Amino acid sequence: MAGMIAIGLGCRKACASEAIVDIVRRALADRQDLEGVRRLFSVVDKCDEPGLSAAARELGFDLVFLSRQALAATMPRLLTRSAAAQSRFGLASVAEAAALAGAGPDAKLLGPRLAAHGATCAIALAPTNTDRPA
Repeated sequence: MAGMIAIGLGCRKACASEAIVDIVRRALADRQDLEGVRRLFSVVDKCDEPGLSAAARELGFDLVFLSRQALAATMPRLLTRSAAAQSRFGLASVAEAAALAGAGPDAKLLGPRLAAHGATCAIALAPTNTDRPA
């Protein structure tokens, strides 16, 4: 069974969907071998960002918004710290935390977040459970 491929997103206010699509495609470019359901995740504070919704439609991935509390629970597992995210949301990273929270408690980041043109993206993978009985 394939695992969850959680794509965490952060962005500046009014970030263009093109910037978000581009950063997601860049993050996935070296991960074509990954199998699983791909979903986008971000903090609930970003639910009104039109760029995120438009990017999700263009990419064809579901977009899920998670609470700050859910993202905060992932803080010990982050690879990157952002002063801007800490100041605005009380979170050390939005993209990495959203990816980890979206993929579940045993998820691992596949690397530090990417950032460009006001958008950030991180990918976390939920492990597959091959020991489960059929």
